[in-house]
Amino acid sequence: MLAKLLQEAKSVVVFTGAGMSTESGLSDFRSSDGLWRQTNPQRIASIAALNNNVEQFFEFYRTRVQGVTRCEPHKGHHILAKWQAEGTFDTIITQNIDGFHTAANSSDVLELHGTLRTVHCQNCQKKYSNMMYEKRAYYCTCGGTLRPSVVLFGEMLDHSVVLQPVKQSESADLFIVLGSSLSVSPANQFPLLAHKHGATLVIINEEETPYDHLAALVVRNEKIGDFLVRIDNELHS
Repeated sequence: MLAKLLQEAKSVVVFTGAGMSTESGLSDFRSSDGLWRQTNPQRIASIAALNNNVEQFFEFYRTRVQGVTRCEPHKGHHILAKWQAEGTFDTIITQNIDGFHTAANSSDVLELHGTLRTVHCQNCQKKYSNMMYEKRAYYCTCGGTLRPSVVLFGEMLDHSVVLQPVKQSESADLFIVLGSSLSVSPANQFPLLAHKHGATLVIINEEETPYDHLAALVVRNEKIGDFLVRIDNELHS
């Protein structure tokens, strides 16, 4: 069914969440064994932690950076990049901060929550590779603290970051959700926005989402990578 929808659609948006990355070996956040079940994010992954609990903040994000650099995009990431190159769809909106879509050579990726691939100075905004955290080099040449280029707990999404995803969602006639529980606002509003503007909604996620009842297709019992391989075979058969 999805292959047919892709062939008929004129404007397709793919929206990815943490479930897209777990198949690369990264932990998700809110499942029974996710990161936030083990750790209080307000204590170590927030703007307050950066200001008041910086050693634990550094060590937590150093571990996250190591996870990203030691894992790789899986076959699902590569198929999405291939479909973009073939013109099957244009835009990926992602909640993920691992940078796997870009690493798989996807071209148009809107990273809502930033990326762990870079860090930047709190004072002068100078950017560095995430290798700085790997080397435990946590301070800029100006003396400012280096932080991951991601949205921390206690920070708001920049308004400019939301504008393009809103525009793409409103103009989509097919909106595909891959590996998101659709529980985090404002990101979970994009599929709803697309549906309200007439898009067909497709949801591939291990667990139920609040929008399953709106979707023309819901898939729960198949890994995302395997599912995308199967759809790719249908598209090219």
